[in-house]
Amino acid sequence: MSEFDQNPGGATPPPYSQPTPPPHSGSTGADSAEERNWAMLGHLSSLSGLIVPFGNVLGPLVVWQIKKDTMPFAAEQAKEAVNFNITAALAAIVASVCMIVLIGFLLLPIVVIAWLVLTVMAGMAASRGENYRYPFTLRLIN
Repeated sequence: MSEFDQNPGGATPPPYSQPTPPPHSGSTGADSAEERNWAMLGHLSSLSGLIVPFGNVLGPLVVWQIKKDTMPFAAEQAKEAVNFNITAALAAIVASVCMIVLIGFLLLPIVVIAWLVLTVMAGMAASRGENYRYPFTLRLIN
């Protein structure tokens, strides 16, 4: 027996056990991967507005209506996406009207880029199971 195999003091070491992970901090509502995926789809479905007129509002609205009774986290995130996309559409309309006085040529690209970045950020947060609240959003649908 080598000196490394000896147990000084004769005490047996405690058995190895897996450490328990700390509880997830932050507000989450996603119980399953499927619900997180639907929540992510609720946000990212607004990108259909790049192809379909008013798809940015209709995509999240459809997800919200489909999942409002079965998946509360996904429904809440889709409703948040609907509110944000209505607000972004109103901002784009105002920026378009402002093109008459030339400031709209600066405002409209800012609105579009902010819409795209915030939509992707919300989709990523929802895929992690985090509640995402868009900034500067009118809460029209409760």
